[in-house]
Amino acid sequence: MLKKIRNITLQMTAGANVASIVLMLLVGYSDRLDPVEHPILANAGLAFPVFLFINFCFLVFFLIFRKKYALVPIAGFILGYQPIRTYCPFNIRRDVPAGAIKVLSYNVHGFVPGKPVDDGSDPILDYIIGSDADIVCLQEARLDGRILNCVKGVYEYADSVIHPAHSDCLVLLSKYPILSKEHIEYKSKGNLSAAFKVDIGGDTVTVVNNHFETTGLSKSDRTGFKDMVKGKSGKDTIKAESKRLARKLGEAVRIRAPQVDAVAAYVKECRGPVILCGDFNDSPISYARRTLGNVLTDCYIASGNGPGISYHHNAFFVRIDNIMCSADWRPYRCKVDRSNGYSDHYPIYCWLKRVEKGEIGR
Repeated sequence: MLKKIRNITLQMTAGANVASIVLMLLVGYSDRLDPVEHPILANAGLAFPVFLFINFCFLVFFLIFRKKYALVPIAGFILGYQPIRTYCPFNIRRDVPAGAIKVLSYNVHGFVPGKPVDDGSDPILDYIIGSDADIVCLQEARLDGRILNCVKGVYEYADSVIHPAHSDCLVLLSKYPILSKEHIEYKSKGNLSAAFKVDIGGDTVTVVNNHFETTGLSKSDRTGFKDMVKGKSGKDTIKAESKRLARKLGEAVRIRAPQVDAVAAYVKECRGPVILCGDFNDSPISYARRTLGNVLTDCYIASGNGPGISYHHNAFFVRIDNIMCSADWRPYRCKVDRSNGYSDHYPIYCWLKRVEKGEIGR
């Protein structure tokens, strides 16, 4: 009798695992949805790590109690290989070849005004200077005399593009000559993308810096979400907060999609090597990352390891900062650097090596 009950329980558990796998796959492939048509569902990718963890728990359970049923969660991992690799890639560590350039992208949060350090230093600027990156793309930044004076001697070339409403500023610091800059046009009240032409070794390289539409969550929204995560909210509050968050995230992703489309179209028209950086304000399982990843190589997926969480504020932990490149480059050791947590974003960096013309596409 007990054996029969045990078998029925295991079968029901396997059935629950199948249901969770179906949901995991639906969430994992939600980046195919058009955010303009399906704004709420297009944010489903945020829940992917939850279903990934649930499937892992099923695997552990079956390995302990009935090994043959472990094939069910294993099948789930196989079917979900693509979104799993997108969310949490693993790559063999390769040595950085001679001649590679280092690219750094960092949302500096306005260099965090109002948070002075006791000794008067600026940990964000100190980090950037100490990174020895050849190309630095900054979001939510500024380029004033103090900053120029700090980077002088390390970055001979610096330029910026400011949103017409002066609400955001993208900065490029470079060890190579900056030839020109261009604001990539799309609708936004405060966010923007810009393209800089940079002379790297005699080649004109297009460096695209992005800060796509923010989530639109207020401080109270973020605090409410943090309270939910910590279990401090009641059932009614959780329901109301969840609906409000879903609505706001949906509104943001609907606005963000045409912005991403505009940048993807711009990149397709570029001649020569392209490097793209920035704060996408969207998860790895998203329309934004997939659309740009279809025209460029996602450096983190190609050479990084782990989930690479770059945003770490108010209980939101997700990789929203990215570096991508055209087929003219091969990425090495892309990493989200958690050693500097002064901003609400961690910096992300990668080395890029030019690919010989005969090797492109291999």
